[in-house]
Amino acid sequence: IQTVLSCYSVNPHQFQETQFVTPQQYTEKEGLRLGLVGWVKNTYSGTVVGQVQGPADMVEEMKVWLSKEGSPTSRITRASFSNQRTIDKLELSGFKTRF
Repeated sequence: IQTVLSCYSVNPHQFQETQFVTPQQYTEKEGLRLGLVGWVKNTYSGTVVGQVQGPADMVEEMKVWLSKEGSPTSRITRASFSNQRTIDKLELSGFKTRF
């Protein structure tokens, strides 16, 4: 019997205070470590936005990381997640930083 894992898609928005760091690079690295696909981007206001897709448990782990850890020199003030939904298959490939 083959088990099909459900996949999630979610759009994170991380609010943080940073000093001399590019937080999206750490987010991309963590996404790759968890085997997720998606993209991240810094906003002009200093927040990080993106889209993350993958197995539900790994997406949940990424949400915890975005909420509590983030890049080494940032202090997360809050994180919000929108458009969370179950998907039948991944809609993206790779995990990239957008500029």
